[in-house]
Amino acid sequence: MKLLTVNVGRPTPSEYTDAEGGTGIDKRPVDGPVAVTAPGPEGIGGSGLAGDAVVDLRHHGGDDQAVYAYAREDLDDWQRALGRELPNGSFGENLTTSGIEITGALIGERWRVGPRLLLEVTSGRIPCRTFQGWLGERGWIKRFTQAAVPGAYFRVIEAGEIRAGDTIERVHRPGHEVTVGLMFRAVTTERELLPRLLETGEALHAEARRRAVKYVEQQGS
Repeated sequence: MKLLTVNVGRPTPSEYTDAEGGTGIDKRPVDGPVAVTAPGPEGIGGSGLAGDAVVDLRHHGGDDQAVYAYAREDLDDWQRALGRELPNGSFGENLTTSGIEITGALIGERWRVGPRLLLEVTSGRIPCRTFQGWLGERGWIKRFTQAAVPGAYFRVIEAGEIRAGDTIERVHRPGHEVTVGLMFRAVTTERELLPRLLETGEALHAEARRRAVKYVEQQGS
């Protein structure tokens, strides 16, 4: 289980977002160590990676979305399905991984990346029109949602530097069975699963927790 590349992006003009300054979705692999720290609250903090741009703070960045990871194995599946090359970073992921399950990772699961960085899984990535526009695939939001292989967002528990080739170790697995894939389906296509998200406690992305609580309250009214 290892980190293939660390990917960061700079602001890029885009017609697919109304955010001033464009988008930071164009992530490219970088050499050398990259410092990773908790960026701050939603709406204020950006990316957890030094040198990585998050432009639209309304919907991206912050402590619950400090780092985004996608598996090379899943990118390879998309390459075959789309019939085009998808280099590391193509999905706007900060970490392109190898040999570790992401869709099946549990909310609250913790990974040690390199010697010091400790990350905690918070949620799956919900696709947006900027993602669709960046890839240039018609109907991409629907297709990505139906596949339910979203990659995962992480919060930073212990800061540290990382670089390509670092090992990834799963150091904690919580006692529930709520995976990234289940969480993603609950907030997109299978809302009846939303109550199960509350099993994850404070580890869950705050917005997903709000959705689950609201759903439970509506069902009880």
